Amino acid sequence: MTDFDLEAIRSEIAPSGTLVCALNHGNVVLVRRGPTDETPTGVSVDLARSLAEKLSLPIRFRHYDKAGDVSASVGAGEWDVCFLAIDPLRAERIAYSEPYVQIEGAFLIRRAAGTLGLKDVERLRLKIGAVKGSAYELFLSRQGGAGELIRFDSFPEAVAALTAGDLDGLAGVRQAMSIVARDQPDFAVMQEPFMAIPQAVGISADRPAAAAFTRAFVKEQKASGFVRLSLVLSGHADVVVPP
Repeated sequence: MTDFDLEAIRSEIAPSGTLVCALNHGNVVLVRRGPTDETPTGVSVDLARSLAEKLSLPIRFRHYDKAGDVSASVGAGEWDVCFLAIDPLRAERIAYSEPYVQIEGAFLIRRAAGTLGLKDVERLRLKIGAVKGSAYELFLSRQGGAGELIRFDSFPEAVAALTAGDLDGLAGVRQAMSIVARDQPDFAVMQEPFMAIPQAVGISADRPAAAAFTRAFVKEQKASGFVRLSLVLSGHADVVVPP
């Protein structure tokens, strides 16, 4: 990464002089809360700290409960770098790196429904809850496949509706669906994923030099084994690092 003017990159990527990183706590694979706002953990956090170190910048984290709030705030000056799933709608305003991990979107379905496939969810018009603005909600809204898609402002609201019997299932990141299934014995995670979710580092599209540097940075971190080691240490050794 010797081809970059680091002083120019620092000025563009972090105008305040501090690298402000947006963390989406809606994805348990990527980030977990710590005792304080400045002590979260996870692969996104490790990448953020490594990027700040590469640029010799102090770092600060800005926390969001869901991905939709991160993407909605692009260009508002709230953050400099984000960690989100790649989505065509978001890409209109966010310049993405190549994906550093790829996770699966899966349905959580009531066991009493029997063994169902993806086509059965649509055929039976099952009521599937999803968090508004999430990568999987955007995908299912575009592509269909979720029967009757019911959108919620937060994941706890969706789980509460499931518990109350208002839904036939949920759509979400496989690991999050598995956590719900442990507490909801009447439900199971469908083995077949409904989508692949590539996760990348994002920069506001109006910062092209910073975006180019970030793309090179992510490529380097994958090739060096940094991303794989971070996933192992955070308990997610099963997550795919795309080639």
